[in-house]
Amino acid sequence: MWLTDLKMVLPDRVIERGAVKIEGGKIADIVEGDMRGRGLSAVGLTLLPGFIDLHGDMIEQHIEPRPRAMIPIEPAMHDLDGRLAANGITTAFASVSFAWRSSEIRRQENAISIITTLNRIKSKLLTDCKIHARFEVNNPDTVKVLVNLLELKQVDLVSIMDHKPGQGQYRDTTRYIQFLTEWLGFTQEQISPIYSRIEEKITEIQEKPRDWAVVEEVVRTARQFGIPIASHDDDTPEKVRDQAAMGVTISEFPVNAEAAQAARDHNMSIIMGAPNAYRGSSNTGNMSAFDAVKAGMVDILATDYYPAAMLQAAYKLAREGVLPLNKSINLVSANPAKAVGLLDRGRIEVGYNADLILVEEGMHPRVRATLRNGEPIYWDAHMARLSQLQQQVMA
Repeated sequence: MWLTDLKMVLPDRVIERGAVKIEGGKIADIVEGDMRGRGLSAVGLTLLPGFIDLHGDMIEQHIEPRPRAMIPIEPAMHDLDGRLAANGITTAFASVSFAWRSSEIRRQENAISIITTLNRIKSKLLTDCKIHARFEVNNPDTVKVLVNLLELKQVDLVSIMDHKPGQGQYRDTTRYIQFLTEWLGFTQEQISPIYSRIEEKITEIQEKPRDWAVVEEVVRTARQFGIPIASHDDDTPEKVRDQAAMGVTISEFPVNAEAAQAARDHNMSIIMGAPNAYRGSSNTGNMSAFDAVKAGMVDILATDYYPAAMLQAAYKLAREGVLPLNKSINLVSANPAKAVGLLDRGRIEVGYNADLILVEEGMHPRVRATLRNGEPIYWDAHMARLSQLQQQVMA
C-alpha cells in the first residue's frame, strides 16, 4: 500500500511532498516528490511516526473516574485504548502505581490485578500496551512483588517513587498538604491536628541521610531482567548522581533545573509532561517543561494525564520556534523508543514498523488516522471520504 502526496516528518528532516510504501506491517520505501496516481492520495495531510508514551496515568482514572466509583478493568482499558489511538499513540506504557495504602485504586492487590488484566487482553487492543510499574520506596513488599511480576514477564518499565514529605515534589509543608487534600482526599479538619507532626516529619526526613536499600534492590532486580529503570521527581543533583550510579537511566519529571542538569550530565534520558509543555507550566508548581525544552533539558514528552497533549505540545514547540518540527516530533516518537530499547518503531524509516499518524496541521492539529503495523486503528470520516473519492476517480 502507498500513501502519497504527503508532507512527511522524518527524524532528521521534513519532506514537503512525498510518499511511503507499507508492506508486511513495515515501512518498505520512502520517496520524495510527486507520486500521484499510486495508492491513497492524502493531500493536505502530514505523516508522523506513531507516538510512544512512556508514562500515562490514565488507566487509573478510567477505572476510578470518581472516588469509589469503580469500573471493571477490561472495559475501562478498551475505552482508554480508543482514546489513545485517536490521539496518535501507537505504543502506550500504562503507569500502574504500588503506592499509598489509603488509595483504593493503588492498593497492592488492585495494582497487580490491573497489570495482569492488561497483559491478558493486550492482544485485543488497538495500541501496543506495555506496563510501567511504579514502586514507592517505603513499601516493604516492593522487591517481592516486583520479582513475581518480572518472572511472569508482566512489566516493561520500572520507576522508583518517593512521595514522602520533605523531598521530591513535596519539599515543604504547603505542597505536602496540597497533595494530601487534592490526591488523598484529606479534609482540613483531618489535617489540623497533625499539622505540627507533618512539619516535624519534614524536618526529620531532610536532616536524615537517605536510605537507598530498597532502591538498590529494585534496580538490581530490574537490571537482572533487562528492564529499563526510571527515577521519579528528582529534586537534587546528589539524588540523580546516586541513582545513575546504581543503573537508573531515565529521569522522570525532575522538579527543578539543577536536577535536570544533573540528569543530563549523567547521560540519563529526561522525561517531562506533555501537558506541562503545552500549558507552559506545571500544575504542581515545579519546573516548566516548556522552559526545560528551550534549555535543552528534555528528551521525551509523555502524556502524564492527557493523551492529546503529545501532538499539541510538539506542534506548539515548533510553532513558537523552540525546536524544528522534526526534533519536536522526536520527543514523542524516536527518543522514547530509544530510551526503552524499542528499536523497531518511532521513526519514519525503511524497515521500521509502519506505526504512523496522518495529521491535519493548524493552530490545533488534529489526528485524522492512526496506523499500527500498517493497519488502521483510527480512521475518521475525513479519511473515509478521501478513500471513497479515490475509488470513484479510479473507477
